[in-house]
Amino acid sequence: MTKSLKEIAAYLGGTVVGDGDVTVAGLGTLDDAGEHDLTFLANPKYASKVATTRAAAVILPAGAETHGRNAILCANPYLAFAKLLTLFAVKRLPPCGIMPGAFVAEGVTIGADVSIYPGASVASGVVLGDRVTLHPGVVLYPGVVVGDDVTLHANVSVREGCRIGNRVIIQNGAVIGSDGFGYAPDGPQWYKIPQIGIVVVEDDVEIGANSTVDRAALEVTRIGKGTKIDNLVQVAHNCVIGENGMICSQVGISGSTRVGNNVTLGGQVGVAGHIKIGDKVMIGAKSGVPGNIESNQILSGIPVIPHREWLKASGVYAKLPEMRKTMIALEKRVAELEGLLAEAGVNRG
Repeated sequence: MTKSLKEIAAYLGGTVVGDGDVTVAGLGTLDDAGEHDLTFLANPKYASKVATTRAAAVILPAGAETHGRNAILCANPYLAFAKLLTLFAVKRLPPCGIMPGAFVAEGVTIGADVSIYPGASVASGVVLGDRVTLHPGVVLYPGVVVGDDVTLHANVSVREGCRIGNRVIIQNGAVIGSDGFGYAPDGPQWYKIPQIGIVVVEDDVEIGANSTVDRAALEVTRIGKGTKIDNLVQVAHNCVIGENGMICSQVGISGSTRVGNNVTLGGQVGVAGHIKIGDKVMIGAKSGVPGNIESNQILSGIPVIPHREWLKASGVYAKLPEMRKTMIALEKRVAELEGLLAEAGVNRG
């Protein structure tokens, strides 16, 4: 695909600086782009590379120095470049229907232009929307409902009765609707509590590879519209995750927790069960969340505290050994002074 800067600027809603008739055929980084590529600057600390990149043109934020280069000025160069990656690189394959080697039970409702690859298994009562793609090894249990424009990559499992919205992407090996971790004590043993709820994944959600979302014991575990979940994330039963969240790799969210809208959880954050996290909260990586959190906060640490306080505290950690030595020396010196005072008969009171 080849496009002129004028065409790209119109597509992005940006403004051309320089020769709008220059054409580009690909995309690249500031360091690696070639003379027929388009690149972008999102972080100001790399601004000097605009002068040295070999790219035909650069996507820049409004007001940035162009260094005499052809450029497209946009409010958000990173977003603009992401849209161009979709335009240049993402190719939707033509639908292939139900391929030999796929198993589709009787009583399945199938929309238009689906692709079901060999090794996929679709149980009775499943409903598939239009333009659904099921890659090899996908397993849909009875009664699953899948919306339009959904892609389930290899070895995804969706358990009985769960519902997947429109434009959802689920990466390899993820499990939706496995049993929640629920057991009642029975003397020295544990009695399994049947998990009879479902999982609802709303529109425009993406779930990463080998992540798990447990079905509710009763009612629904819900992943809100537009939320993005990274690889190796655990969402326990009866959780409700709000809209447009960002949940990074290895996060664990315990059961019956409610997470608000536009919440970001950094990698390896651990969240206790039966708590509520408000809207627009950001939690730093490796933090522990033991209780409720009000909206509009940035927190880090174990347990979490305001992020700025955590930064100050973390700056002290490396100094603790030396501070300990100083404290011991001071204690020794105080003891010596007290001994001298006692020998001199000085009354310290």
